[in-house]
Amino acid sequence: MDTTVTDRGKVIDINRIIQMIPHRYPFLMVDRVIDVVANESAVGIKNVTINEPFFQGHFPSRPVFPGVLIVEAMAQTAAVLVVETLGPSAEGKLVYFMSVDTCRFRKPVGPGDQLMIHVFKERSRANVWKFRAEAKVAGTLVAEATYAAMILDE
Repeated sequence: MDTTVTDRGKVIDINRIIQMIPHRYPFLMVDRVIDVVANESAVGIKNVTINEPFFQGHFPSRPVFPGVLIVEAMAQTAAVLVVETLGPSAEGKLVYFMSVDTCRFRKPVGPGDQLMIHVFKERSRANVWKFRAEAKVAGTLVAEATYAAMILDE
């Protein structure tokens, strides 16, 4: 199953995500994207597991999903939204951070958590897009940020 459509929006599975954005293991931070509404919003899902390589050192006695990777998951979810909005011509293009603003981390995320990354497009002009995102675990806000990205050919 590549994609399905529900009454809340499109669902994009991992096979389709890999076609849409250039990230790969161990840096692919999104397992599925749901509730995709082109040019508006999407929800990325990251299933956090203990066997991810960064947990060996962050931190061995109390594994914590690095905040910078939460922000990366926000960016990757936004990249999927951009490709879904722009269509096949945008597949595989690189999305570069331009700024990360008002980023706040509210609670730690650890193994066994399912991170739900709610991304909202605020505006776009040419190849520059601005987003607002909230990351939640079990409905509790764990991180939020606004950020801008530029979409470029390789």
